Amino acid sequence: MPWEENRFPVMNSMSGERYTFDTNILIYALDREAGRKHAIASALLDQAVAENCVLMLQSLGEFFRAATAKGKMPIAEASDQVRDWLALFQVQPAGISTITKALRAVQNHNLSFWDAMLWACAKEAGCAIVVSEDFQHGRLLEGVRFHNPFLDTSGSNENKGR
Repeated sequence: MPWEENRFPVMNSMSGERYTFDTNILIYALDREAGRKHAIASALLDQAVAENCVLMLQSLGEFFRAATAKGKMPIAEASDQVRDWLALFQVQPAGISTITKALRAVQNHNLSFWDAMLWACAKEAGCAIVVSEDFQHGRLLEGVRFHNPFLDTSGSNENKGR
């Protein structure tokens, strides 16, 4: 499988740069029914524990909401998972300056509000990379690059992002 040949190219290319994961990566890491995306996301999270990865408080909240919606995961199990990530990773909360940056990004860079909040929080945390399937792969926005780990080696994408 392409992602097993050289572990995960996104992670190898980071060279110690700080990065974060969007909510979709956290969800796929636990969703065993997600097939290839599960395998990639869970390995990325396992690898990230020993690297310069910070999670956004927003992503943890979004994970909890998505995981418990319509009974997909029991509340206690989702709570335990969030607590585990809180213990394993540095977590970056949003502040007043974050929302100011996000509002500017919505207006100037055509991001949705919550995507802009994730970007702004990652920027404030010193992240060089946001790992997500939801942004345009390779896009660089004020020093933060978006990377889709689910792109195959031919460059096609299962789910085209924003």
